[in-house]
Amino acid sequence: MRTDIFARLDREPEPPKIETPRMSRHRIALFGGTLAFYVAIVVAVLVSSWLVALDWKVMLFRPYQQWPELHAFLDYYVVLGQRGPTAVMVASWLGWRSWRQHTLRPLLTLGASLLLLNLSVGAVKLGLGRLGPHYATQIGSAELFAGGDIFPSGHTANAVVTWGILAYLATTPRARRYLSALSAFVSLGVGLTTVYIGTHWLSDVLLGWAAGLLILLALPWFEPLITRAEVLVLSVREQWRARRRLRASAPAAPAAPEPVLLPQSLSGGTGAEGALEAVSVEPAPEGQGAIGHPGARARAHQGHPLRSERTPVTPAGSRRPPHADRAPRSNGTQARPVTGGSVAP
Repeated sequence: MRTDIFARLDREPEPPKIETPRMSRHRIALFGGTLAFYVAIVVAVLVSSWLVALDWKVMLFRPYQQWPELHAFLDYYVVLGQRGPTAVMVASWLGWRSWRQHTLRPLLTLGASLLLLNLSVGAVKLGLGRLGPHYATQIGSAELFAGGDIFPSGHTANAVVTWGILAYLATTPRARRYLSALSAFVSLGVGLTTVYIGTHWLSDVLLGWAAGLLILLALPWFEPLITRAEVLVLSVREQWRARRRLRASAPAAPAAPEPVLLPQSLSGGTGAEGALEAVSVEPAPEGQGAIGHPGARARAHQGHPLRSERTPVTPAGSRRPPHADRAPRSNGTQARPVTGGSVAP
């Protein structure tokens, strides 16, 4: 029995209408405030303000040396912000959700959010080129445009988006509250862990939180695109199934010519008299036999006439061989004399 998502779509009735988040005034206000915070962090780092000085103080404090007993645990905890493992875990859960709700929207929403994350965060990372704490060259410097790729923090932004998408796709207000608290706790812990082990500045983490939250708040704008993508995927799938059905119902190819036994010519060939030879005869057109078709007759007999057209080859007279002790049998009629007279006794 098939257990994939498409099998669920086949055997279940029409799914209930799932309400998708809309771009309300409250969400627009949150988006605007988060965007202003994002821009303020970037400007503060660009001008080497007090935020850059705080970055250096935290780095020189070396938290991993102050609390070394946490290092072993946090090395594993930070994996919750890595894109590969978290995407697999969340995609597995959302795949099950898609199967239960017989819709592709959860998986497509996850794919759209990760695409937006890679484009937005990756562009800022490469554009600003900031070096990390372990590669810093000058104390008090912002270390921008030096070929780095750590601003904003990708681990932090990925944790916000990947775990926050669970709250975004929740179907009840209660589940949304619980999942929002869980995703906030995980993303906050992942960001602080990167500061603890020294792979990111504190400002990197702040910008990563803002970058991930912007993507979650902007997702309702992409809902129409996600809906069209779902319709397109299902239509392509139906076309593929229609082609498979058409291929399965197509007529079979014509059979290969079958061998037909025909008498071999008595005057030619290498076989004994009366031997038969196998000749492949192609099927004749409808309404004509294999022999009735002129082309088939010519190919089948290769120039030899049919039995009905041959000249009889049986010799005239008796086939019995002559015997030495017997006189030749006459036809029973005595010869009459040419002229009159008596016949000698």
